[in-house]
Amino acid sequence: MADNSTNSAQTAESDKGYWQANLRLIYISLIIWALVSFGFGILLRPLLSGIAVGGTDLGFWFAQQGSILVFLALIFFYAWRMNKLDAEYGVEEE
Repeated sequence: MADNSTNSAQTAESDKGYWQANLRLIYISLIIWALVSFGFGILLRPLLSGIAVGGTDLGFWFAQQGSILVFLALIFFYAWRMNKLDAEYGVEEE
């Protein structure tokens, strides 16, 4: 009986660690998303207007194209990191 409760406690601790790591990854992704979309594309656009990228200023580039590329990179990063996290905690898909 003691082995079952010990195993249950280890499973609960492992589940808690998995979700903490998952939430940390989500928070980091959301912070990057907010910084790129609202920060660089809207709030900091006037400050970035002096930097030229592809014939336009950097603020406009982030608002129109750069944020989309960063979002795509975030999707691939999240999927890659979650696969590693799943393997680390033994919950990977087949």
